[in-house]
Amino acid sequence: MRDSAPPRILASMPTLFEKIVAGEIPANIVHQDDRVTAFRDISPQAPVHVLIIPNKPIPTVNDVTEADEATLGHMFIVARDLAKKEGIAENGFRLIVNCNQHGGQVVFHLHMHLVGGKALGPMLPGGKHG
Repeated sequence: MRDSAPPRILASMPTLFEKIVAGEIPANIVHQDDRVTAFRDISPQAPVHVLIIPNKPIPTVNDVTEADEATLGHMFIVARDLAKKEGIAENGFRLIVNCNQHGGQVVFHLHMHLVGGKALGPMLPGGKHG
């Protein structure tokens, strides 16, 4: 089982997202440039569900450095533009970044979920504001 491998071995194995960026695994890519790639989630949670990832593998938010600042800002610009293109900007959308196990991160390559196309409700169960 992959989770039982020593961390040094896991770190050297390309993630699913790295393989998508490299074109080794097919994906429904909606945007790609020299810094980020955006593609439709294979298990969408809303009518629009796009993942926006840095092309450079960054495992978690905890691994972000000052050198990543421009790329992370660019992810927000891409999210804004895709929301407009997908027709969800006016009514609203949600951007989600999970970090580690308690945050719900499954693929350890930093990624932003762009989710919209319907009313999304509270951020967390029982929540009333955001």
